[in-house]
Amino acid sequence: MTTYCKFETALDILVGKWKPVILLRLFSNGTMRFSELQKAIPDITKKMLTQQLRELEYHDIIHREVYQQIPPKVEYSITAYGQQMAPLLQAMNDWGVAHMAHLDELYGEDKPAEPLERK
Repeated sequence: MTTYCKFETALDILVGKWKPVILLRLFSNGTMRFSELQKAIPDITKKMLTQQLRELEYHDIIHREVYQQIPPKVEYSITAYGQQMAPLLQAMNDWGVAHMAHLDELYGEDKPAEPLERK
């Protein structure tokens, strides 16, 4: 029996610019309404936020609660299953902070421009 690396599975859930940001907001703030997430992440479009939330909901990382009222109210929160990602996201955040400090040590004020994104 062949054992496959499931690293790609984890990356599928975290891939992209916005999912980790959304998750960190929800981990930090707890339950949030859609409009609160939009305000907390001002650079994300409404369409992209909706898409990313749907994907996270599909993977049972977040829970979407719809309240039957007018105007409609929708809240998002981390599921019990999604709570398992907290140490992973914290480790990634800690490494990011350490990496920025490392770059500052290497380059200081004369830091070269960041490499261009590949398209």
